[in-house]
Amino acid sequence: MAKKKAASKKKAVKKEAARKVASKKTVPKKKTVSKKADKKKALKKKAKKTVSRKAARRVARTETVPKKKAAAKKRPMPLGRPKVTLDSKLEQLFLRDLEVREVCQFLGVTTLRDLEEYRADEIIEKLTAPVVSTVSRMRKALAMTNRCLKGDQKFAKDFKKLVDAQMKRKT
Repeated sequence: MAKKKAASKKKAVKKEAARKVASKKTVPKKKTVSKKADKKKALKKKAKKTVSRKAARRVARTETVPKKKAAAKKRPMPLGRPKVTLDSKLEQLFLRDLEVREVCQFLGVTTLRDLEEYRADEIIEKLTAPVVSTVSRMRKALAMTNRCLKGDQKFAKDFKKLVDAQMKRKT
């Protein structure tokens, strides 16, 4: 046993001596800047690899899968499942609203599919165009008789001058 103790003491003494020698040796310290630079370089390499992998995947996808054609018509935001089919008659849909049925008759549409082709402002323009032209004819007729609607004297004078100028050209 004594031999074992002596051997273990010798090993302990050698280890301590090695530690002292190691601590006395001056190990040059690396600069922290170089560590940061190394980290940046490693990150850049990793980023390049991931980018190249992604690019390779994209190329592989485009080669194998044909491109989808763009939709002919883009549908507006979905409103949910329609409760009425496109081919349903407007008379049945607007059974209790006489004015809406008259507008549909004026537009010449009979199904919901035909009605959906119009924008709201288009319908308003088509409905108001006859009224606008009628009022215009009314203003001109009144101007010819030296009369006008309330606040419409300027139009009557200008129209009268225009008609007189055209009459002079013809003669």
